[in-house]
Amino acid sequence: MSFKGVIDTTFRDGQQSPLMFDSYKYRFTVENKKALIYGLIQLGVRNFEFFAPNVNKSEAHDFIRIKKYVASIGIPGIRFFAHCRCHQKDIEEAIKAGFDGLNLYIGVTEYAQRYSHGMKFEEVITNVKKIIESARKSYPHIYLRFSAEDSFRTPLEDMFRMYDKVHQLVNTFGMPDTVGIATPTIVAERIKALKERYPKVDLECHFHNDRGLSLINAITAVQSGASYIDTSIWGMAERSGITSVTGLLLNLYYEDKSLCKDYNLKICYPLNVLMGSILKLQVSPTEPTSITNRTHTAGVHQKAVLNNSYVYEAHDLKNFGVDKKQLFLRRVD
Repeated sequence: MSFKGVIDTTFRDGQQSPLMFDSYKYRFTVENKKALIYGLIQLGVRNFEFFAPNVNKSEAHDFIRIKKYVASIGIPGIRFFAHCRCHQKDIEEAIKAGFDGLNLYIGVTEYAQRYSHGMKFEEVITNVKKIIESARKSYPHIYLRFSAEDSFRTPLEDMFRMYDKVHQLVNTFGMPDTVGIATPTIVAERIKALKERYPKVDLECHFHNDRGLSLINAITAVQSGASYIDTSIWGMAERSGITSVTGLLLNLYYEDKSLCKDYNLKICYPLNVLMGSILKLQVSPTEPTSITNRTHTAGVHQKAVLNNSYVYEAHDLKNFGVDKKQLFLRRVD
């Protein structure tokens, strides 16, 4: 396996989550961001994706303050990436703001061509090559990722036609499952195909949860050779969200403990609780690292776990910071 870690997108895709509206939060304050990024850094996350600075002035201003705050912590190896369209203005503003890398993207499906940017496929290829060549020439040491948006509905031949033009100029190719259509089978097949064709380029996967498959797709991607997985706290993102960082780490731990050697797993549950305190919502019961996952209602279960938790708790959640359990007494009419 060639797994290099997660790339957090809580401060980009996470702020686009419907939960931000459900909780009447809408966007994180600077203090919220400081608390969350500190928790993520303590967990072991070192790569963070933010909005491109020209998305809005508030986000641009917040990023400058967050970057200064993180510098004051003094932990090496932290990188900030700007989520940029293939537009020169996006790139220039991101460089000016002090980002360490550019996460460039554009859609090439027929849907994107007809209803999004309006460019024909050959025009997209020409523009992308021009933009990436210019960025690499102007900023030779900057980290560059390029993603064909909606990768799992894009014909593989089309991805090859585009990626062939720029694979020597980028550090990483993204494989975003933008609409949550991927399955483990196609994930494994596509990663194998891209790794064979571009052995020197890292692969980064971003799975949406529209079918409830983001977590298993992410695990499959790591097992198939993906270098990075995009995650967020609680899996917060557009629509049904993406891969939860704590859900992924828990599962990778049980697949191969060495994959989690750089992470302080006991921070998982406190990090989830921190997000709950900011949103004023309970940690989702579908989160593996939650108190709900150690809550027992059935009398048979309760009796057994009082004697030995392992009877109904196969995973030791103490490893992930859940140091309590709950026994609920059922109502008797």
